[in-house]
Amino acid sequence: MNILYIEPYYSGSHKKWIDSYQKHSIHTIDILSLPGNKWKWRMHGGAVTLAQQLNNSNKTYDLILCSDFLNLPVFKSLVSKKQQGPFIMYFHENQLSYPWSPDDDDKKLNRDLHYHYINYTSSLVSDFNLFNSNYHFKSYISSLQSYLKKMPDFNNFETIDYIKDKSDILYIGCDLNKFDLYKNSNSKSNHPIILWNHRWEFDKNPELFFNTLFKLKEDNVDFDLVVLGENFSKYPEIFDRAKSILKDNILHFGYCENFEDYAKWLWKSDILPVTSNQDFFGISIMEAVYCNVQPILPNRLTYPELFKKSINSDFFYDSDSSFYQRLKNTIQNKHKINISHINKFDWSIIHKEYDKTFNDLAKMSIKL
Repeated sequence: MNILYIEPYYSGSHKKWIDSYQKHSIHTIDILSLPGNKWKWRMHGGAVTLAQQLNNSNKTYDLILCSDFLNLPVFKSLVSKKQQGPFIMYFHENQLSYPWSPDDDDKKLNRDLHYHYINYTSSLVSDFNLFNSNYHFKSYISSLQSYLKKMPDFNNFETIDYIKDKSDILYIGCDLNKFDLYKNSNSKSNHPIILWNHRWEFDKNPELFFNTLFKLKEDNVDFDLVVLGENFSKYPEIFDRAKSILKDNILHFGYCENFEDYAKWLWKSDILPVTSNQDFFGISIMEAVYCNVQPILPNRLTYPELFKKSINSDFFYDSDSSFYQRLKNTIQNKHKINISHINKFDWSIIHKEYDKTFNDLAKMSIKL
């Protein structure tokens, strides 16, 4: 089967996801993309540029898979009629339930709702929608209800059930097995190593993470610190404060330019305290847990779903106020973790589910 993936923001986890699936799939997958920057303009104008590129290629496909950054109504209106689809939306994230930065100009000026509308109408005109976790799907549907309530009239609430009926879950695939090569490189520190391996952005709630470490230091709790993750020219200032205040605890502080260094630090680390306000899946957490790093997770978002709270209750905390004590207890008495279930997310296994899903969807046609 011939699949085309449309990605207006070909960078980061979006790029990694489709590149990995392309490598493992039995299907032939072409990628039509734009560079991963200027995300707002990609959501507005990317559909026009990419539709033109597809029309110029003179190729047709059995299925067109679209990123949530694509304005699908605009794209469908511009592509040649010979491209019959089906058109499948894959939601890595969505703008309705994603927490916007309070410093964002569109948020300040109340212009952010238009990005909600792009996601809403795209999920409406698609033939089918796929979400990367059950939590993500539920939060999207719930946010649609809140979003449509804000409209002055003709709220079209019935479209929510229509979207629900043509949606399902397809978990993200992860390149977990490639960490195995570096498993024996873990020379442990004299103290438990605390890990941060997420993006340096506000939605990962670094304030709670680092302020808790500051308190541990004040209370003379011994630990070492490894801070990884992608950082941009503008990032929360608490990272600079942490680099100064925790200088005696730091083993590494900054982005790893190659995978080998990143993998080795994961295998060396002991504890991953997670404070995020947003995660529709959590690839960086999945990678760390695969490397036997014990997570400390808020009892919300997608974490109870993915990391089996029923058998790993010691992973979870219920509030910011209980986070400190959970982390302190874990430093002093690390628990055995039960993680065998996460192997199913490795591409060597999950690609079969992807291939079957897209094969089935290519045979179906859903009309509004």
